[in-house]
Amino acid sequence: MAITVDEKSLKHGVLSLVVTLVEVIQEALERQAERRMQGGSLTTEELERLGDALLELDEAMDEIKEEHGITSSVANLHRGLDEVVDDVVDKLVNPARWAEEAGR
Repeated sequence: MAITVDEKSLKHGVLSLVVTLVEVIQEALERQAERRMQGGSLTTEELERLGDALLELDEAMDEIKEEHGITSSVANLHRGLDEVVDDVVDKLVNPARWAEEAGR
């Protein structure tokens, strides 16, 4: 049985996944930067450089999404990943409820 692979669709899906993962990592970096900023462990120069780098990354990701027509697929994938992460965190925070629901 032969599997037919649509090369354009495959590239679109892989690129969407890569861009989504870069965005997730970027969000984590932004949260870490905010914590460091609030903790006072960044100099003014470091804050400026970090802000510029994150802004450039954001602009590059937007450009890639626009050029390849993957804006909506990245948004959908991102939402899906957010839901999965929310479920995992909920399981860690409320293990008794999850065990009860699994037993039904």
